[in-house]
Amino acid sequence: MRRPFAILTAALLVGALAVPASAADGDEDFTIKDPRITESSGLAASRQHPGIYWTHNDSDDGPYIYAVDSGTGETVARLTLTGVGTPRDVEAISVGPDNRLYIGDIGDNLGGSWPHVWIYELPEPKTLKDQTIRATQYVVKYSDGARDAESLVVHPKTGRVYIVDKNEQGGHLYEGPAELSASGTNVFRPVAAVPDLEATDATLSPDGEHLVVRSYFGAIAYDWNGGKIKRKERLGVPFLGQGESVTYTADGTRLMYGAEGADSSVEGQDAPGGSGSSGSGSPAARGDGAGGDGLGGNLKTGAVAVAVACAALLGLRGLRRRR
Repeated sequence: MRRPFAILTAALLVGALAVPASAADGDEDFTIKDPRITESSGLAASRQHPGIYWTHNDSDDGPYIYAVDSGTGETVARLTLTGVGTPRDVEAISVGPDNRLYIGDIGDNLGGSWPHVWIYELPEPKTLKDQTIRATQYVVKYSDGARDAESLVVHPKTGRVYIVDKNEQGGHLYEGPAELSASGTNVFRPVAAVPDLEATDATLSPDGEHLVVRSYFGAIAYDWNGGKIKRKERLGVPFLGQGESVTYTADGTRLMYGAEGADSSVEGQDAPGGSGSSGSGSPAARGDGAGGDGLGGNLKTGAVAVAVACAALLGLRGLRRRR
């Protein structure tokens, strides 16, 4: 009767070690396989659904956003937004407090000729399936005149919304009101320069301490510094074609870069400083444990479970022998 115990123990060990933590964390490269997604222009890592990324098409698609499983590259939900007008040029998506999704219909390829742009807000559904969700639409203007923009971020703690405009000579970080109003015009005002870069997307770390702004061929990392951003370093980005999107992973340890085009790739790189919701370079963010044993959180949990299971099996076998 020893063989069944050995087989079961081996199966438990294989199960614990076969799936690395990154498979659930969603920090591995993947390809967006949905043929409906041909102009992925924004990317946001879900904090409610591990491994899920929200994206959308640039234009001519309708009021839709897509939840993509990074483990398979397949779409697991398409949300249809109601309560909004016809989207014009959707360029960005971000996750705010309480798992609220913010979508930036803020592109203006006509060189800043539109008198206003829009932001849509909706709750991220707890169940991922095709469904219709009512969104709130906000009218947005800039204090210094209309402009093109493709980058929108929401502070994960305050919920304040920011936009970075797109300009070949470099743009600015624009701050929205403390709370957006659905009944009036929301005026965004420049609070910091974002030079040396034609911004195509931006992302805030889950702890709200770091900002990354990307262009087609590069990116710049900043300390958030309460919105008075301080430049840290220039980042290299993977060449994926027309680079349009970037997001921190849900744990803040990596940056995921995306591009437009059918079957577009999303590729990750380590975030500067390893900043995450647990704090910069913390053992929880690095997954190396305080004792330096090199086991990530999920892997360590699996190893402990195996040890407990083995102990129980050995105890049961000893009990049977005594009988």
